[in-house]
Order: sequence, then structure tokens, then C-alpha cells
Amino acid sequence: MMIALGAAKGLAFLHNAERPVIYRDFKTSNILLDSDYTAKLSDFGLAKAGPQGDETHVSTRVMGTYGYAAPEYVMTGHLTARSDVYSFGVVLLELLTGRKSVDKTRPSKEQSLVDWARTKLNDKRKMLQIIDPRLENQYSIRAAQKACSLAYYCLSQNPKARPLMSDVVETLEPLQCNNGATEEKSSLLSDGPIGGLGRTARDYRLHNKYGGAVRPPAGCRSPNPNCSPGGGPTACRVR
Repeated sequence: MMIALGAAKGLAFLHNAERPVIYRDFKTSNILLDSDYTAKLSDFGLAKAGPQGDETHVSTRVMGTYGYAAPEYVMTGHLTARSDVYSFGVVLLELLTGRKSVDKTRPSKEQSLVDWARTKLNDKRKMLQIIDPRLENQYSIRAAQKACSLAYYCLSQNPKARPLMSDVVETLEPLQCNNGATEEKSSLLSDGPIGGLGRTARDYRLHNKYGGAVRPPAGCRSPNPNCSPGGGPTACRVR
């Protein structure tokens, strides 16, 4: 979740600039990590100045990466900041499931990660079935549900139904802490600087590139000033 939050802050910064910028090619391979696993965006080669004034979108040639591009952008070439939100939803889904956005080695119905997972994300009985089994159930069910719900809204077919990246940041910040809930399994967000769900990216996607073991932090590393170890989780801001 630490990686997801860092990447979300990067996109929010671009979208909220005086002259908004649309990243256009947000994907896992464009997220770089420093020695503390702090996420930084890279490769702005496809970035595009966003709409201004009364403009609702930017019309451009469709470019990007299959599996991450928003459906309305692929079909019409109409680019908005919500196109980046969809791509973020795909990356968040990769972190949650430990799967690739497109995997031709899987059965036909599971090759597209979004198509396979979308219907499960909004069903509390099914959403936990898609969580990476390599986590061995060592995570907070409540936090997992909030992360799945966030991914569901980011991946909405209707761009207007997707949250702003600033809303995504506000939703992810409380998930950086151990919620201290005794009725749940051990928190997936307190086992390291990325922790729990976020460890999917570290252990199975980026660990080989950066190498080395990462020791657990002494306490909560969330930038949220209202966040403290043992405090209850804030309600998801995305409806």
C-alpha cells in the first residue's frame, strides 16, 4: 500500500498542477522505487497537457499499454485525468492479486485481470477470493475490503464515476497504519515499509530488481497526521 500511495500522490500532483498533466501510460514498470521503497513515477514520454477552461477532454492518438489503458480512451481517443485513474485501478488490482494485467498463460477467462476481477471487487463474499494467496491470509480483512472497493471505483466503465486522484490519496493514507483490530487476522499493513498487500509488489514484482531484505519499521509510516498505530481505520472516502 505504500507503493500505491506514493504513485497516487505522483498522479495527483500532475492532475492538480496549474496546467494539468495526464500521464497517459501509468503502469507497474513505470513506478521506480528508491532504497526505502518510496515510489516515484518515471518515463513521461507519453504525458499530455490536460484540458483547460471549458474543454472536457484532449483528443489524441491512442497510445499506451494494452491492459492499462482506459476503455473510453481506447475507443475514442478522448483523454482525461480519469483515464489515469483507470490505469491506477489496474495497478492497484495487480498489487492486490499478485497477477499481471494481461497474462496469456492463464485460462481464457482469467487472461484479462480487470475482466476476471471486476465482478468480485464489489462483492464482500467474493472480493477476498482474489487476494494474492501467497499472503496466506495474513492481512486485515477490513483494509483489504477498502482497497478492493477503491479499485472497483477506479475501474468504473463510466469515467465520471471514477474518483479524483486526490480522493484516491485520501482513501489510501489511512491504510498505511496497523488498525489494531483484535478480531481480524494480523494486519497486512504493519509487516514492513510496504507491508501486507503492498508486499505483493515488493516480493513478486520488484524485489528481484532492487534486492535485499527490508526490515520492518519501528512504527506507522503514514504521512497522514491523524494516523497512529493502534488507531481505528478511517472510513473509505470513495463511495
